[in-house]
Amino acid sequence: MLSPAKAGGVRYSLLMREAAAFDLAVRVRQGVATIGEIYTFVSGLYFRGKMAYAETFLAAPPDIPSALVIVPGVGLIPPETIFTVDQLNAVSEVSVHEDNHVYRDALLSAAKSLDQSAGQACSYVLLGSVASGKYTEPLLKVFGERLLFPSDFVGRGDMSRGGLMLRRAFSGIELPYIPVQGAVRRGTRPPKLERWRPPQRMN
Repeated sequence: MLSPAKAGGVRYSLLMREAAAFDLAVRVRQGVATIGEIYTFVSGLYFRGKMAYAETFLAAPPDIPSALVIVPGVGLIPPETIFTVDQLNAVSEVSVHEDNHVYRDALLSAAKSLDQSAGQACSYVLLGSVASGKYTEPLLKVFGERLLFPSDFVGRGDMSRGGLMLRRAFSGIELPYIPVQGAVRRGTRPPKLERWRPPQRMN
């Protein structure tokens, strides 16, 4: 499960500008862009890292999406889901907070439906912040100890988590996971990641 990009800020405004002529902005206005593409543009490195990591380490049961994006007011949807301007505008009005029933109820409903389809043997990895309860509190009510997160996320900011996931996606070495329930979710900031560029792939 991938946490959402914030519907706001410079990149969001650039994407939604009516005069924007770059490819993704045009496709958003045409109603043919996916939520994965949109969030990757808005969030940049962080969501790109989540997408790359999820695509590399696919491990879902049959007929269950390998990745699901938390979309405020909508719940959980695959990243390849087409998202329109009207839907983006509606999502931007939904506060991401565990006490906001519009956000919380949609996420709880989607999580319960997912759990019924996947079965009790399935665990779920949250690729997002676990320091606050905005994602973990509703999801723990459904998944309990089966809600996991990468232990290396503790103490890291968004960009550090994104960079870490990109590195692991390229190397093929999966991060270790621990249950959210009972975990220490805040900690000392780890050493800064070393500068890294993915090697050029041969054609």
